[in-house]
Amino acid sequence: MLHGKTIVLGVTGGIAAYKGVELLRLLTKAGADVHVIMTRSAQEFVTPLTFQTLSHNPVHTELFNLIAEQEIGHISLADRADLFVIAPATANVIGKLANGIADDMLTTTVMATRAPVLLAPAMNVNMYRNPMYQENEERLRRYGYLFVNAVKGELACGWEGEGKLQSPEIIFEEAVTALTPSDLVAERLLITAGPTREEIDPVRYISNYSSGKMGYAIARAARRRGAQVTLVSGPTALPAPWGVTFVPVESAGEMYDAVMARVGESSVVIKAAAVADYRPVARAGEKLKKQGERITLELVKNRDILTELGRNKNGALLVGFAAETTELLANARKKLMEKNVDLLVANDVTEAGAGFSVETNIVRLLHRNGRVEEPGILSKEAVANLILDRVAELRKDKES
Repeated sequence: MLHGKTIVLGVTGGIAAYKGVELLRLLTKAGADVHVIMTRSAQEFVTPLTFQTLSHNPVHTELFNLIAEQEIGHISLADRADLFVIAPATANVIGKLANGIADDMLTTTVMATRAPVLLAPAMNVNMYRNPMYQENEERLRRYGYLFVNAVKGELACGWEGEGKLQSPEIIFEEAVTALTPSDLVAERLLITAGPTREEIDPVRYISNYSSGKMGYAIARAARRRGAQVTLVSGPTALPAPWGVTFVPVESAGEMYDAVMARVGESSVVIKAAAVADYRPVARAGEKLKKQGERITLELVKNRDILTELGRNKNGALLVGFAAETTELLANARKKLMEKNVDLLVANDVTEAGAGFSVETNIVRLLHRNGRVEEPGILSKEAVANLILDRVAELRKDKES
C-alpha cells in the first residue's frame, strides 16, 4: 500500500504522544519508510528509542547535531518526504507553522518541504476553542495543509469536549488518502457488500459465507481516490469504513429498498454483495420446535437487485459480481449479458485464495466487448483498485 513512500512523522509534546507509536506501526506495516522527528516536549512522554526500534531509522530530535549529521538533516528529510504527518499536533506547533516560525527540527523541516502536510490536533478543549487557535488552523487550511479533525471525548486533563486526538487507524487512513491520486473525485459510488439474512424464525435465518471484505475494500479504495461513497452492507464483523455513508441492512428486501432509493444519485453502482436468492414464504413468530425427523421449508424468490439495476441504469455505470463453483467463464458471460452490466467481476470460490473470508482473491474481469482479464491472485485491496481503474476508464470513455 505504501511501499516506496517516505513519510516523516512528527511527534509533539502531549499525553497523546503515545498514540504516535501505534500510528508508526500502521505506517511501517503498510510498507512506508518512516523517519520520526520528536520535539523536546514529546520526549517527556515517549522515549526516542521506542520510535527508533519500530521505525528502524534514527529519530531526529535536534536541529544541529554535528556528530551524527553528514548532511543538513532538516533539508534532507524535507526533500525526501512524500508526506509529513504530525500526530499529535499541539496548539504550539500549529501556531508556529501558521505564523512562519521555524525554531526547531520539526518546524524547520516542515517549512522546507514541498510534500503535503497532514496535521492531527490534540489539546485541551478550551485551547481548541480559543479563537487564536481556530484562526491558526484556518490559516493553515488556506495554505493547503491537511487536517484530521480532533474528536469529542474525555481528555487527559479531566475536561470533556473537542480536542481529543483522532484514532491512529483514522489518521493512517487520511495519510493513505493524501498519497492516493484523486481520480474519482467527481464520482458518486453506490456499493453493496456482505451477505443478507432471511429469517426463518426469531433465532434462525438463511444466509451465506460472504464476509463483506471485498465490498468493504472497494469502498475504502474509492474513498481514498476521492469518490463520494455510499456502502449498503448486510451483516458482517467488519467496522464501517472511515469517511463513507454507511447503510446497514439485514434482508435482501431491505437491501433492494436501500439500493433503489439511492441509485438515482449515483454515477457508479458496484454490486459486490452476496444476496440471498430465496426467502421463507412465512417467518414464524416463535421459535420452531423440533418435530420429527424432517421438516419442509417453503421458499419464495427474492427480487433480483442486479437485474433491476440493469434495466434502469439512468446513466450510471454498473459493475456486477459472480461467485461460481463450476464453468466460471460460461456462467459469468451469461450473467454479463442477461443482467446488462458494464463490467462483471467473476471468481471461483472453490479456488484456494479466492473463497470467502480470506484476504486475497482470484478474479476475472469480463468486459462487454469480450475482453477477459485474468490478473491472478491478488490482495483484495489490489483487486479493489484494479476494478476502480477499469471504472475510471469506462467513465472516461462514456464521457468522451
